[in-house]
Amino acid sequence: MQELKEQIEKAIANTKRNLATLRTGRANPDLLARIQVDYYGSMVPLKQVAAISVPESTTLMLNVFDRSAIQAVERAIHTSDLGLSPRVEGQTVILKLPQLTEDRRKELVKIARKTGEEGKVALRNYRRDALERIKKDKDAPEDQQKKLQDQVQKTVDDAVSQIDKLVLDKETEISHI
Repeated sequence: MQELKEQIEKAIANTKRNLATLRTGRANPDLLARIQVDYYGSMVPLKQVAAISVPESTTLMLNVFDRSAIQAVERAIHTSDLGLSPRVEGQTVILKLPQLTEDRRKELVKIARKTGEEGKVALRNYRRDALERIKKDKDAPEDQQKKLQDQVQKTVDDAVSQIDKLVLDKETEISHI
C-alpha cells in the first residue's frame, strides 16, 4: 500500500509539473522548463545556461551566463512550441508573452485535459498492479483482500479527484482573460 501511495504522489507531481509548462496569459519561468539548449555540443536545460526572472506579468527575462550561448538560447526558444520571439539585448534575452487568442486558449485547454488524462491513466495502471499483487497473495483471507482492494480503490479515486482539480484550475487560469 505504501508503494502505491508513493507511485500516486509521483503521478500527481508529474501532472502538476506538466501543467505548469502550459502557457497562460501570465509569465511563469516554468514555461521554459522543457527547453533544451545546444551548449558546446550537448543538450542542456535552459535553466543551466541562464537565470530566468519575471520583471513584469507578461515578460520573461533570461540572463545568459555565457555570452557565446546567447544565439543557442535564442535558437532553442525559436524552435520550441511556445510561439515566442526572443529579443536579445547584450547578455539578456527578453521574451514578451503576447495575448492568447481564443483559438490558442481552446487548444491549451485541450492540452491540459490530455495531460490530466495521462496522469489518470498512470493512476489506473498503478491500481491494476496493486490489485494484481493483492490477488496473488494467497495467504491473506478473502475478506482482508476485499478490504485492501477497497482501500486501493479509495486511494486511487482520491488521487483522480486531485488531478481533476489540477486540470480544472489550469483550465480556469488559461481561460481567464
